[in-house]
Amino acid sequence: MKVLVTGQNSYTGTQFAKRITELNKGWTIDFVSVRGNAWEQKDFSFYDAIYHVAGIVHKKETAENKDLYYKVNRDLTYQLALKAKSEGVKSFIFLSTMAVYGLIGKIGEETIISKETEPAPTSNYGKSKLEAEELLNELQSSYFNVSILRIPMIYGPNCPGNYSSLSRLAKMIPVFPKINNKRSMIFVDHLSDIVAHIIEKRLLGVFLVKNPEDVNTIEIVSVIGRYHGKRIYKSSLLGFIFITFGNYITTFRKMFGNIYFNNEDCNIEGFEYKKLSFEESISITENSSNKL
Repeated sequence: MKVLVTGQNSYTGTQFAKRITELNKGWTIDFVSVRGNAWEQKDFSFYDAIYHVAGIVHKKETAENKDLYYKVNRDLTYQLALKAKSEGVKSFIFLSTMAVYGLIGKIGEETIISKETEPAPTSNYGKSKLEAEELLNELQSSYFNVSILRIPMIYGPNCPGNYSSLSRLAKMIPVFPKINNKRSMIFVDHLSDIVAHIIEKRLLGVFLVKNPEDVNTIEIVSVIGRYHGKRIYKSSLLGFIFITFGNYITTFRKMFGNIYFNNEDCNIEGFEYKKLSFEESISITENSSNKL
């Protein structure tokens, strides 16, 4: 199998290549930079699949960078897929996001996303990803498979983004509010395994992708704390304060609100997760990050 990954230094792309090597699949994994126009000269006909992970993310949205989201996340995605289809690539895998639903989650209330949940993005990031999905679906054919993965927060060794911020917080603050919330996440190796399965089986459509189990925020920080030999105290008083007032502050909703994918809608035909507990995945993540 020959796979071309977009984004020369993309986190999910490099972790995918690392995982394929670990699994001894014997695949050829190449990378192509999509900055500028040099990628237009690359011959895609050599590849069985394109794994498109490059995009604008983890960037504060402003009026000045609004157009950039659509130029990169939507227009570039479509141009890459058009080229892939015209040059005989069999599969195009697009890394989308939970943000297409425009939901944050509330503290003390359930927000469950299923296959029936209608996308209603509120950010330029979510809107540009959804518009890219819609354009890609128009390219689906009997000889060109389009696979769209809507994912929650990714974590793994040396990962950027929200997890790294939460990890730093867990190492600094000894007390966290005791709130029993529920959130979906995806360990990067699980994501890579799913992508490899989709490529091998030539599956198509929209996939809701997450870990086999959901977790709550206090569990995440507690596991991180235990790894570093630190005890996190759970405060019922702080929990009461956050439950009472936290929904008025977006940052607190993002951290302690409930938002998760319906388990039954995350089943992928023929796929089985590697037997790895959530605590083990955090240990792998923190062990690698601690070496930097």
